[in-house]
Amino acid sequence: MTDEGQSKPEYFYNTRTKMVEKGRLSSWEYLMGPYDTPEQAENAIEIARKRNAAWDDDDAKWTGEEDE
Repeated sequence: MTDEGQSKPEYFYNTRTKMVEKGRLSSWEYLMGPYDTPEQAENAIEIARKRNAAWDDDDAKWTGEEDE
């Protein structure tokens, strides 16, 4: 039997319960993701923090406000 036609599981981090969920079990307003693994979902806050910092750096470069 093949996995053809079956999608791989998605994992979400629930910001209200601070728990990882397999699949969309809660309201979107509380979920971060999807992520490929439960470990990635567990680190959702840190992943978002790093992405936001990188975007802030890019914005500063774009506007010329970067530190000299």
